Amino acid sequence: MTVTEAEWRDLEAPQDAPGRSRLRLHPDAPLDVFLSVSHPAQRRMLVLRTDARSADHIVRSVTRLPSAAGLEMNLSAVSRLEYELQVVLTADELREVFNPLVTDVADTVREAPGASAALTAAVERFERWQDLLRAVGRDGLGPEARRGLVGELLLLRDRILPIVGPAEAVDSWSGPSGANQDFQLPGVAVETKTSTARRPRNIRIASERQLDDTGTPALLLSLAMLDERRGGSGESLNRLVDRIREQLTSPAVRAAFDGRLVQVGYLPAQRDLYEEPRYTLRDLRFWHVREDFPRIVEADLPEGVGDCTYNVSTSGLDQHRATADEVIALIGGTHA
Repeated sequence: MTVTEAEWRDLEAPQDAPGRSRLRLHPDAPLDVFLSVSHPAQRRMLVLRTDARSADHIVRSVTRLPSAAGLEMNLSAVSRLEYELQVVLTADELREVFNPLVTDVADTVREAPGASAALTAAVERFERWQDLLRAVGRDGLGPEARRGLVGELLLLRDRILPIVGPAEAVDSWSGPSGANQDFQLPGVAVETKTSTARRPRNIRIASERQLDDTGTPALLLSLAMLDERRGGSGESLNRLVDRIREQLTSPAVRAAFDGRLVQVGYLPAQRDLYEEPRYTLRDLRFWHVREDFPRIVEADLPEGVGDCTYNVSTSGLDQHRATADEVIALIGGTHA
């Protein structure tokens, strides 16, 4: 479920007495998950409630829960038998950030194997958002992060949306949530790279998992080669975002897309930072990542070695090139 303003609108209806209104999310989660609004303060919050035994490790190990400007995380005893973990919005200007944050934390909790693990996952996920907001700062995304986002959005708009449709296309954009590859479809995963070099010689691979095809029927590596200039005739990051949003007629799908943008650090309040530079796509190449592809994967590493970054030379990849028809077939799930 993607949390939108519609859910909060009902919860924020005035009440005659102080207290909290709430809406339950994910009844199948290992603990109770609620959207809640306090009255009369009108504070929005995500509430996770569980038994004291499941919360014991959090109570003992976390003396001060993480906080960020405009966001708080609190743990309190509801009774001798119950605890409540709250993620609270304290600054209204972060409302557009809070909705995808709440959606992400609630989804993470839902997937946890038990209540204790769910609380740990919620704290870790909140810390990830805190790190994101700290990293973005007042200057917004840095040049490399902007180019990377442009490359992913171009692939989404020009290759995936026309084939699978809005809902599946947006759902396949898995990179913002920290997945190993940027896009994960039923028939293929795609790792996307971006370069502004005229003839890129190397492709930077960030970890031993990015080109690991374990668990996916097929894996593609794509490279978006961009021309970047100020005042050029290309598209700004904002324009690219707007053109994709225009194709997402469903409010729920549009909200999911906006949430993923926030997860990568494209914050609505910083939109004015992204009118320049302009980008033009010069070429978009794809390669099949198979057994003989030059790569490092986790299974090849000796014990104690991890977090590898390395370069793949483009000069040796011709034999792995994927044709346009092959890419279309894999994305559409029709590849034999």
